[in-house]
Amino acid sequence: MKLLAIDSSGLVASVALLCDDILVGEYTIHNKKTHSQTLLPMIADMLDMAEVDKHELTAIAVAAGPGSFTGLRIGASTAKGMAQALSIPIVPVSTLEGLAFGLMGAETLVCPIMDARRNQAYYGIYEVDGEKPVSLVPEGAEPIEVILEKLKELARPVTFLGDGVPVFRDRICEFFGEGSTRPASSEGLTEDGLPGKGSTARFASDAVRYQRASSIAALGRIFLQEGKEIPAEEFVPVYLRQSQAEREREASKRQP
Repeated sequence: MKLLAIDSSGLVASVALLCDDILVGEYTIHNKKTHSQTLLPMIADMLDMAEVDKHELTAIAVAAGPGSFTGLRIGASTAKGMAQALSIPIVPVSTLEGLAFGLMGAETLVCPIMDARRNQAYYGIYEVDGEKPVSLVPEGAEPIEVILEKLKELARPVTFLGDGVPVFRDRICEFFGEGSTRPASSEGLTEDGLPGKGSTARFASDAVRYQRASSIAALGRIFLQEGKEIPAEEFVPVYLRQSQAEREREASKRQP
């Protein structure tokens, strides 16, 4: 099995190649270039370095959303175009589940948050002590205060990650109380790997905060084995809410 993985759902563009259960290559970049400029050259370079011909690919795993509307569409069109040309299936993987997978083994709950603008975040809440993340709350787009209240009800230590952390970090700290949050180590856990006294929230380190195509590849392999691949023409990104343009069109229709 040779599985190509793509994640362009956020600020980071990332591609990975999994051969059976070995991560052969990963190419991740976080800069101001658009994903339409970077994805195809990244894929070509990675396959070339790995000495894998694109016609050897078994399937393409892609971060299906939520995330940036533009980024998701670029990733979807890239994956669908390649998959249709190569006559191989697509394996959709939740962006949030992919983020949570990066902290597998953490003793806390894991809450990926992505900035959804308008004071909202895309989020999920997961257990991460098994083969793959287990969702405790359906993925959604909510004001950060609503998300924090749901976490409070669960009454468990939680680790936050995702591009929403820099946006909402101060409000998370304020909600859980000064001194109740702790930084994480490069492995994504607290310095001693355990919740501290009175500590209920912490943040993943920068090294594991953002999307990684290797996580999409790992979950894609599991889902492929479970038969969750789909024909390329059936793949549609998951946006969770309407785009700004769609909201404005609906608002204009309601005006007298």
